Amino acid sequence: MASSRLRALGLYAHYQELVSTWTRKLSNRHAAEDLSQEAVLRVLEAAVAPDQPRAYLHQTARNIAVDSLRKQGSWEQVPLDDVASFHAQAGNPEADLHAVQLAGRIEVALAELPLKCRQVFIWQRLDGCSQQEIADRLGISKNMVEKYMIRAMRHLRDQLGPLAPH
Repeated sequence: MASSRLRALGLYAHYQELVSTWTRKLSNRHAAEDLSQEAVLRVLEAAVAPDQPRAYLHQTARNIAVDSLRKQGSWEQVPLDDVASFHAQAGNPEADLHAVQLAGRIEVALAELPLKCRQVFIWQRLDGCSQQEIADRLGISKNMVEKYMIRAMRHLRDQLGPLAPH
């Protein structure tokens, strides 16, 4: 019954991808499977079927991870520049936890921004898009892209302090 509902919601195809993604992030397959199963369970228990099951499933997993970190205590103060060095320490669960915590804080801060401002930051900083590419995607000027980026960076600096990206 559950597997047929998984297929019907389009979640079945994304489950292994979710496990793989979180195995990389946590360096712990067992924890990734637990997280993925909890995410699928929450989606299955939801009253409505999501329009974009893959995105919904991944967002649910992120929310569960962030909630779990919050319950464990306060956020560790880790400078953003150290995130790369954390990932270089393969198999270090503490380093991965710090990176996930920092990513969660950034995600919360970005969620507070208006949609276009958030899109500009993500597309430029995470996806490596040029200002012109972003301007074309959003149908705005390059100057407006710069203004959105400045606004996003100020907001992140205000919310994250020394952890903010430079």
